[in-house]
Amino acid sequence: MKAIKYILSTLLLVFTLVGTAQNKDEITIESLLNEMVDRDAIARFPKTNFRLKQASSYNRASVNPEDSVGWFTNHDFNKGNGDHNFIRTEETNGEKEWVLMDHVGPGAIVRVWSPWLNQLESGSDIIIRVYLDGNPKPVLEGNMISLFDGTGLIPYPFAHQSLRSGVSFFPIPYAKGCKITALKEPYFFQYTYRAYDEGTPVQTFTMADFEKAKPLTEKIGEELSNPKNTNEGETISFKAKLKSNKEESIALPNGTAAVRSLVLKLGDYNDPKIMRSVVLKMEFDGQQTVWTPIGDFFGTGIGLNPVKGWYQTVEDDGTMSCRWVMPYQNSGKITILNLGKKPVDVTLEATVGDWEWDSESMYFNAAWHGQYPVATRPFSDWNYVTLKGRGVYVGDALTIMNPVKRWWGEGDEKIWVDGEDFPSIFGTGTEDYYAYSWGGRSTEFYEHPFHAQPRSYVYNKLNPKTTNEKNTTGYSTETRTRALDGMPFESSLQLDMEVWSGTDCEMGYGVGVYWYGDKQTTSNRVPDEQEALNVPPLPKEFPNTK
Repeated sequence: MKAIKYILSTLLLVFTLVGTAQNKDEITIESLLNEMVDRDAIARFPKTNFRLKQASSYNRASVNPEDSVGWFTNHDFNKGNGDHNFIRTEETNGEKEWVLMDHVGPGAIVRVWSPWLNQLESGSDIIIRVYLDGNPKPVLEGNMISLFDGTGLIPYPFAHQSLRSGVSFFPIPYAKGCKITALKEPYFFQYTYRAYDEGTPVQTFTMADFEKAKPLTEKIGEELSNPKNTNEGETISFKAKLKSNKEESIALPNGTAAVRSLVLKLGDYNDPKIMRSVVLKMEFDGQQTVWTPIGDFFGTGIGLNPVKGWYQTVEDDGTMSCRWVMPYQNSGKITILNLGKKPVDVTLEATVGDWEWDSESMYFNAAWHGQYPVATRPFSDWNYVTLKGRGVYVGDALTIMNPVKRWWGEGDEKIWVDGEDFPSIFGTGTEDYYAYSWGGRSTEFYEHPFHAQPRSYVYNKLNPKTTNEKNTTGYSTETRTRALDGMPFESSLQLDMEVWSGTDCEMGYGVGVYWYGDKQTTSNRVPDEQEALNVPPLPKEFPNTK
């Protein structure tokens, strides 16, 4: 009898331990919220494998890149144009629903974008429903904007009112599938989701779990709204006056470690071009992984445009900081290069902390691609970056120079992963990718932990917009950094953005891109000093142009 009891108790312990292990690996609202602010996690290839995908209202005439007409068709919406940029319609008990997303398998919605129906009137009259795991009753139902703009169920900063749109990053996990429908013909939409491998344990979103997670939601929201540089670790620094075409370097502590914060400040910012002529270079374990003008690295663009995000902050006084975790195994080096003609005063400080290197650890990479002039006709796809190998794409900062008042950003993002035949991410407009809408009018400064418009036309945080004018002349900077919507890839990733302006003209494009990758992962971006100095000039009629 004692032997039987012993066996039963042993089995119970085993089952308990197995259940605990399974629960530990299960994807839940809480696990995703914690992952959202875990900067170490994004520096490792995901333990629970997934691919990022998107359901959007992109024009279904875009089928083949070889079709120079259809590939650039711009009717990325449904209302009133006869297009059917959704999956299908269904009718249940006499009620018609437009199906916008239908993913079968385990996953999690990690980003929602919905624009105003009218650029001068807030809101939408479209009701959507979110069905999970084949349940005929929706787990969420409500206005497609207010449900996701921070005024309804989901709180700020997870959901918020971006420029003329509602955007949400609150995770909605599901075990078997997700279907999203609209109760009338939809407008523009984007639903970005993780598609996990079959068999991945996921605890499906319920309102009870949402309520249970509220204390954690509040805690994570506070962290996102108030990002802080770490003070844990060894601090290394230098101050230098860099002459023209000179550089200053500092070695990182030897051994396995990670840069956990980087702070950079220049002596003055009177010349806006200094943000392109001063370059940040970083080397880890004998390989250069970062070469980026500082304006594009910190997301401020050309000139000093203060902005605060989860990974990067630019203060009003010009102090620029980043909180990307940058691991290495043996050695590292940080270098500041002055490509400009005048000397530059530079102060740099880095905090280096512990890191446990394993097979999933990856190196941080940042590169830059610029081109001026860029012809807007014929329409074309402008390549941000093409990567080969394994890694996770985590963000970008785009700065353009537009020589005319009309809107420049109708172009869609197209992202191919692991050699797929058709992009798994096909967007609806450049401003939509950067989480706002009605770009021709939305020239206001705005910021959020994961995206921002630090500058547009003459407006930034220091010079806010007070009118309702439409003018997108001059420099605009758009940033997007990724947490739950990071993009893992096993063999390749290609990110293109359509050059689709409303005017036949010549623009300037420059983009900083950020990713993590294995040492063997390569990109098509190489240091380009000549183009970094080729700063697109502002139009002669631009305000304050000398």
